[in-house]
Amino acid sequence: MVLASAAVWAGQVPLAGPASRPVPLNIVLLIGDDHPYYVTGCYGNPLARTPNIDRLAAAGMRFDAAYCNSPMCTSSRQSMLCGRYPRATGVMCLTDRLEEREVTLAEHLRAFGYRTGAFGKMHFNSDLTHGFEAALTERGSWKSREQRHPPAPLPDGLAVLPAWRPFKDPARVWLNAMYLPYPRREADMESRFYADRAIEFIEAHRNEPFFVEVGFREPHSPFWFPIEYRGLFDPSKMPVPEPGPEDAPQIPLIFRDLSRADKQGIIASAYTSAAFLDANVGRVADAVRRLGLADRTLIVYLSDNGYHLGHHGRFEKHSFFERAVRCPLIMVLPGRIRPGSSSASLVEFVDLFPTILELAGLPPPAGVRLHGRSLVPLLHDPGAELRDAAFSEYAHSEEAMVRTREFKLIYHAGKRERDDGYADGRPPGGRNVRLYDLRTDPEEFENVAHRPEHRGRVQALVRRLRGHLTATERDPAAVPASWSDQEAIDWCLTRLSERPTLRNRPTGSSPSD
Repeated sequence: MVLASAAVWAGQVPLAGPASRPVPLNIVLLIGDDHPYYVTGCYGNPLARTPNIDRLAAAGMRFDAAYCNSPMCTSSRQSMLCGRYPRATGVMCLTDRLEEREVTLAEHLRAFGYRTGAFGKMHFNSDLTHGFEAALTERGSWKSREQRHPPAPLPDGLAVLPAWRPFKDPARVWLNAMYLPYPRREADMESRFYADRAIEFIEAHRNEPFFVEVGFREPHSPFWFPIEYRGLFDPSKMPVPEPGPEDAPQIPLIFRDLSRADKQGIIASAYTSAAFLDANVGRVADAVRRLGLADRTLIVYLSDNGYHLGHHGRFEKHSFFERAVRCPLIMVLPGRIRPGSSSASLVEFVDLFPTILELAGLPPPAGVRLHGRSLVPLLHDPGAELRDAAFSEYAHSEEAMVRTREFKLIYHAGKRERDDGYADGRPPGGRNVRLYDLRTDPEEFENVAHRPEHRGRVQALVRRLRGHLTATERDPAAVPASWSDQEAIDWCLTRLSERPTLRNRPTGSSPSD
């Protein structure tokens, strides 16, 4: 399904201030899963087939330097929904559960009369719904639907994807190097089901303020796409990125046996899955317009994190290279967001919570310290700068990133064996930092942290990272000021369940005492 033109979406409504909006603001949050910003037309890739996402960008603002706060689904999604960094929400690892005490955007909006619906992948890792009154999520709703409504039969002899068995099957199988469709027609796909349920919710509550979040499962590996989409790309024509001169040691072992043909098949599968994602984004966004709600509905499209498609030899996220943490982010609101605009300012996903509240004219939740900054100033002045640095963290390898406009520092505590399936065969090597000069090395091929001329910059960025991590802890006063920067960072990056207690610790002692 194709969206209406950008002019219709923009509505030709003059820009107005918050006081001019006479009715409550609806919010539709559309989330791709592992969708790289560079697999879209609106971010400059003519090979990608994403007309609906591109039309959203043409109707609103595209953020060109938006960063997730963790390069992993669970921690990124819950951080965004709570407006707080992963350590503060308690969701640092893949299987962590969002605690009931955490205040989500849905809970806060519901307190102001919003109807709230969650459809698709949420990664709450529990049966709690966290403020969503209607919740059809990945925890069983799709499987029960298929039991009640068996899918249409497929053509005889059609080759389709086997069951997904990551890290059990060879990588070429669970990454779909064979370029095989999922064994369903488009009408029977999971994301189509969730898109349609979201549309029904919007229709049912069109006369009330609503907040709808739709978590699509594409284009997460094994890059599902329905049988109608097979052959959309020619794998043999898909470009394969070459690793950089320093990449070989850090490439996860699981990817090292992939052939060039395997990589091309994986990339074709990912691009095809993104095209299917785009169709469902279009279904929901077009329904908002069709129901006459476009002029009072904020539509946000983003991906929970980025993804490598062969860059640095990787086919996953779980790192702080640019394509793993930089994400697509598009916002559309006629009359309040100028069509066809873009911002180059560094922004983070924790910024969405306060942005939505300001656009809706609502106060922040009482007693909750949100970590983000409203993006509204950028909507008024796309050339403005909101931040001078962006931060992200990843507990599975005890790493964190601070990225300025010109440099990126990646800090690694170096104590933990990776337990996320992406080990590179090297034992933990102790603390280390990497520094990339993004002005001269945008592909992040050369670590310059060891150069004498960067010694002061490394120290300053490590100190900046320490300040950020300690200030955004659940208890910002928990980390003794007497600790070194490295000791403080190491403690902050340790999983909550594994942190040594600080109670009754003598002044000046370190976490290793």
